[in-house]
Amino acid sequence: MPATSFDPDCGTDFNLTADAVMVARMRLVLSISAVLAVAVDAGEAQRQISSPMWLAFASYLLYSVSVYICTCTCTCTGQRYFRGKSIHWFDVLWFTLLIFVTGGLPSLYFLFYFFVILTSSFRWGYEEGARVTMASVASFAACSLATGTDTYTPQLLMRTTFLLALGHMIGHWGGSKVELRRRLSLLGQVSRLSNPRFGVNRTIASTMERTLDFFKASHCILLMRDSESGTWVMRALKEGDAADAVSVETINRIADSPLMALSGERIVLNNRRPWPLNWLWAEGHACEPRNHRWFALDEHGARRSSAVAAMLEARSFMSAPLPMRLGEGRVFVSSRDGQFRKSDALFLAHIMGHVFPVIETIEVLDRMASEAASKERLKLSLDLHDTAIQPYIGLKLGLSALRKKASADNPLIDDLEKLASMAESVVTDLRRYAGAVKHGGDARCEFILPHLHRQAARIKTLYGIDIAILLESDVHLDDRMTAEVLQLVREGLNNICKHTHAHRGCIRIGCTNGKLHIRIENESCGTEFANFRPRSISERAAALGGRAQVTQGAGGATAVLVEIPI
Repeated sequence: MPATSFDPDCGTDFNLTADAVMVARMRLVLSISAVLAVAVDAGEAQRQISSPMWLAFASYLLYSVSVYICTCTCTCTGQRYFRGKSIHWFDVLWFTLLIFVTGGLPSLYFLFYFFVILTSSFRWGYEEGARVTMASVASFAACSLATGTDTYTPQLLMRTTFLLALGHMIGHWGGSKVELRRRLSLLGQVSRLSNPRFGVNRTIASTMERTLDFFKASHCILLMRDSESGTWVMRALKEGDAADAVSVETINRIADSPLMALSGERIVLNNRRPWPLNWLWAEGHACEPRNHRWFALDEHGARRSSAVAAMLEARSFMSAPLPMRLGEGRVFVSSRDGQFRKSDALFLAHIMGHVFPVIETIEVLDRMASEAASKERLKLSLDLHDTAIQPYIGLKLGLSALRKKASADNPLIDDLEKLASMAESVVTDLRRYAGAVKHGGDARCEFILPHLHRQAARIKTLYGIDIAILLESDVHLDDRMTAEVLQLVREGLNNICKHTHAHRGCIRIGCTNGKLHIRIENESCGTEFANFRPRSISERAAALGGRAQVTQGAGGATAVLVEIPI
């Protein structure tokens, strides 16, 4: 797929800033050298330079100085500089004007076109470089024809051919550099996704989303078979959907699907070309992973490849095996409009080879952790029943007996009834918690709000503190992350109850830019704000790869901010 689909501003701000300053500096050097060359040439020839020529070169020098100052200023202040493609096209117009006022074809300033071809190619890729090259050739030819004569035709042909050929080479190298930067960025992203705390399903879904976006494809399909159970699972994600929209389906009759007709070890690429190109080039190709040797599919293989393309409703698709130690599988990436290259298919196989061994390791660790956690939960539930629930049951029975002994006119009856009710509530909560510990609980993300509301109601009853719960955006978490979030919030609420005299508090939970944000805030108690570090919350956030900090909110309120990448 074209490398120009890449957004160069993603994850490479430091390099892009350095490149922008360097390009602006070189543009300024070119403009100064051009003005000096004109002045020196006029002095040696002892002739006067025309006003239009001076105006053109002075204006370009002023333009170069302005761009350089703006770029340096934006770099120092952290603001966005000229990151669009328009600045390259302004350079083409300026160079065309300089060539026109210096005589057209004989002008040596046509070499300036290579500056803009190089900067556009290495900034945006081959297609932008090719467009700039064609525009430069057309502009130079137009200036030459407007100012020259028929005797300059061989020179015009030679210079335009030289400009076109060298521009194509520069564009190709620039496109390779941009594509390499894209690939390194993707590999870095999927490496960060391979984290045991995200879980296997989350890691696979996020990898599919990044792969789909990288290739600008229509569909991404994963077929996987577990060697232990023998069942096939198909995961599918279509263009425009987020990772949470991955559809997961267990397939029983997988042998009847055209997707299983491809060879298990080969990388397959299929591009449907329009007539008559389909008679000149084979549509289906395969590659042996061991030696990376490509060859055209035979008639039988071509029919199977065409059946897969028809099933996916794709103009082009590529498929690679999954390097699984405990099973087998394939990945399919298809496009309705574009076409993939052989290098794309090889890189797809490289991505899968980079991610899936780690995913299998995560799955093994997840199983081991689940088994160990199950045994530990059973032990904790028994200890909880013996050491915490039983004493509270004894307290509740003692309070009930004391209530029966008290006379009807005893002023402590209401307090005894309140204490007995609180003890019974605590026993109910402890029993529910012990059951959740024993059986693992149901901590799916849609149960965040009910849990938090129950916690807020309990705090209101025991401490008289009003806690507002606000969910600022859609939050999609797995069960383990949900449990961690609930524990963080519970710890923050306990801190409000124990260490402040606040009567109101607020919990805000939201997810933006791939990060979960939790804000635990309590009103000002009339005391001066003190900056501190909540040790337990900070340690829990750090264990999840995040951080926690304390800030002062509106009206002197104290807020604990927790940020966790998800």
